[in-house]
Amino acid sequence: MTVAGRSFPASTVFDVVDPSTGKVVANAPHCSRTQLDEVVTVAREALPSWSRRPIEQRREFLLAMADTIEVHAEELAELITLEQGKPRALAAGEVGGVSYWLRQTALLDLPETVNQDDGTRLSVTWRAPIGVVAALTPWNYPLGQTSFKLGPAMLAGNTVVFKPSVHAPLAALRLGELCGDVLPPGVLNVIAGEDELGPWMTAHPGFDMISFTGSTETGKRVAENAARSLSHVTLELGGNDAAIVLPDVDVAEVAPRLFWAAFANSGQICLAVKRLYIHADLYEAMARELSAIARTVRMGDPTARDTELGPVSHRRQYDRVVELLRDSERQGHRFLSGGVPDGKGDGYFIRPTLIDSPPDDARIVREEQFGPVLPLLRYTDLDDAVARANDSEYGLGASVWSRDAEAARQVAERLEAGTVWVNEIMHLDPHVPFGGLKQSGSGVESGLAGLMEFTEARTLTVKRG
Repeated sequence: MTVAGRSFPASTVFDVVDPSTGKVVANAPHCSRTQLDEVVTVAREALPSWSRRPIEQRREFLLAMADTIEVHAEELAELITLEQGKPRALAAGEVGGVSYWLRQTALLDLPETVNQDDGTRLSVTWRAPIGVVAALTPWNYPLGQTSFKLGPAMLAGNTVVFKPSVHAPLAALRLGELCGDVLPPGVLNVIAGEDELGPWMTAHPGFDMISFTGSTETGKRVAENAARSLSHVTLELGGNDAAIVLPDVDVAEVAPRLFWAAFANSGQICLAVKRLYIHADLYEAMARELSAIARTVRMGDPTARDTELGPVSHRRQYDRVVELLRDSERQGHRFLSGGVPDGKGDGYFIRPTLIDSPPDDARIVREEQFGPVLPLLRYTDLDDAVARANDSEYGLGASVWSRDAEAARQVAERLEAGTVWVNEIMHLDPHVPFGGLKQSGSGVESGLAGLMEFTEARTLTVKRG
C-alpha cells in the first residue's frame, strides 16, 4: 500500500489467485480498520494545499501520472493478466487507455458562472472540490476503471483513497507505488483489503464522497452507508444490456462485431451485450455465424500471444456463471455453443456459450450474466422487441444495428438506457458523460459532467452601493 507517497505496510495479507490456473501467485496487504483511520487523516491533511493549487498545476500532475504509466505500461499489463486473466493484448490496451484518459481529463476545465453583474450586486457561482474521496473499483478492469475516478477527482482538487477489488489488487497497488514518486504526499493513497474493507470505507464519516463501481446489490449498501454521513455518492452499477438487430443488416459483417461486443474480456464488461434480439428473418443466419465464431475462438493461457479469450476472473464469479448455465440446462434450453464446463483442467475457463431462444422470464435472460454467455432472442415485431429490451430493472447501455442509421436512431431513442449506440457498442470517450438509469446507478462519469460530480457549487454574492 502507498500512503502519503510512502510504503504503508500491513500486518496481515490475503491471497491473490491467477484465474488461469486457480493457484495463489501473490499476497496482498489487508488494511486494518485502524490503518484506514490513519489513511483518511493523511488524505484530509493533504486536502487544503492540494485544493488551493491552481487547476493548471493539478493538470501537470495528471500528465506526469500519464507519463509514468506509459513508462511502466508493460509491467502493469503483465500484472493485470496475472491477477485478472485478461489476454495480454487486451491488458496492454487497458493500460494505454488509462494514460490516454488522464491526458484527456487534464484538458477539462471547471466553469464559473456570473449570475448577476449590475449596479446592485455581483453574483458568481463556481465549482469547488468536495473533499476526501473514496474510490472503489471492481475486478474486471483493475486499472481501466480508475480512469473515471482518480483523474477527475484530483483535477477537481480532491484528495483520494483508492481501493481496488480484493480479486485484482496487484496492478493498482503498483500504480500507487509509481504515483507516490509523482504526486504530492497524501493526494492519492492506495490501499487494499478483503471484503470488509469496502463497507468500512463507505461507512467512514471521514469521506466526503464515495465513487463506486460494482454490482447493484453492493451499490445499494454503499448508498445506505454513505447516507449516514450524507456523503455524496456516484454509483456505476450492473447492466443487462440489450442489442436489437434490424432485418436489413449484413449478417456476415455484423456477426463478428456482435460476438466481441458480447464476449470480449470473457463477457466481464458492464456494457457488454447480454441480450441479443434478432429479427426472425435473419435469426437462423445470425445464429449460425455467431456459433461458428464461438467454436473457433482461441481460449486459453492469457499470456500467449494468440489467446483471444481468457478465464472468468475469480472462483466466485465462475461458480455464479456455471450455476446460471446449469439452470438453463435444467430448463431444457438449447446450447448452440459452449455450455456447462466439465470442471476438468486448471483455471476458471468457460467456453463462449450461445443459448437459442430461451424464454424472456428465464434467469439467463433476466439476470446479468457477467460472463461468456449470450442468449439469442427472436422477434418479429419491432415494437415488441423494444418493449422486451426495456423490460429490465437495469438501464446501463444498449445498441441498435441497421444499415439505415436514421431508422436505427429512432429505435435507439426509445430504449431506456443511459447510453445507446448505433452500429457499435462500448465506445467511451473522455469528453462524453456516461451513466446508468434505473438500477444501473446514479450520477455520471467522464466528460465535464463527470468532472463536476467531484465538485460542489459555491456562490458568492456581493452587494454594491
